[in-house]
Amino acid sequence: MSGLTQDEARRVEQVGAKVQRLRDQLRRRIVGLDGPIEELLCAVFAQGHSLLVGVPGLAKTLLISSISESLSLDFRRIQFTPDLMPSDITGTMVIGRDPSGERRFVFQPGPIFANIVLADEINRTPPKTQAALMEALEERQVTCAGTKYALPEPFFVLATQNPIEQEGTYQLPVAQLDRFMFMINVDYPSFAEEYDVMKLTTSSYGAKLEPVFSTEEILEAHRLVRRVRVPDDLLRYAMALTRRTRSTSGVAPAFVREWLAWGGGPRATQNLLLGAKARALLQGRAEATAEDVRAVIHPAMRHRIMLSYHAEAEAISADEVITELVASTPAPDRRAAAG
Repeated sequence: MSGLTQDEARRVEQVGAKVQRLRDQLRRRIVGLDGPIEELLCAVFAQGHSLLVGVPGLAKTLLISSISESLSLDFRRIQFTPDLMPSDITGTMVIGRDPSGERRFVFQPGPIFANIVLADEINRTPPKTQAALMEALEERQVTCAGTKYALPEPFFVLATQNPIEQEGTYQLPVAQLDRFMFMINVDYPSFAEEYDVMKLTTSSYGAKLEPVFSTEEILEAHRLVRRVRVPDDLLRYAMALTRRTRSTSGVAPAFVREWLAWGGGPRATQNLLLGAKARALLQGRAEATAEDVRAVIHPAMRHRIMLSYHAEAEAISADEVITELVASTPAPDRRAAAG
């Protein structure tokens, strides 16, 4: 891959400095969640969608709305319920008047026409309505009455899901899960973090956020992410991690053949590399490293591998398989490459 120009390298450093300001600002409103914040920012700057999984009350919605506020992007929230219809998301045709005053059918855009769309509790709506998101997630457009309508740029779907409640929910199909760049786990806070949350949320304190990035700067960052350099040995390392999750690939280790029924496809490697590039950009670096790949492999891979019955019987999680995979896969030796 060709290197960045001097101007692009300078802009990469500027993005890194501004992202640090963004992190500092978010911490004034969001206590803890440093890991989810970093993963969500990686997805946003790589122009990818994300699914946040966690029990209610962990500030998932607040995190998403705070990021949209800091990025000066148009934000819409869609509360997914069992009675939600596809047209409630995408929009529908209504009778209106054209410029000449004649009555005709016109398209009334739905709430998905925004820069950041919060799909709250996405697994609470039936598959028919979930499927209305597929075209938007993949092609960033909506089709109504045979006409295609482009969604605004940038466009992200940031969805939330409650992992413990099963009644009245509909599991997302694998094909739809694969359209999300990252699945981000949001866990309980530590004692110190929860103490700070109680102090802030039960007082009159209210953090005001100011936009750190403009829409044009976000679009420019998307272009810069694609320009971040990935050495050939790092690309092969990312491919090896994905290919070793496939039990029939011939390179899968014994624990993968025992614990996984299905491994990641090429889209897993694509998102692994884009996430690593975005992480490098967020830190003001023009070249991705193996550490960047390892930092994003859990959110990029955990929803793209399927556990075997044996793993489920032994209570083995997808994250444990990924951790073992990283530990058993040799990373590129940058010192040898430099020499």
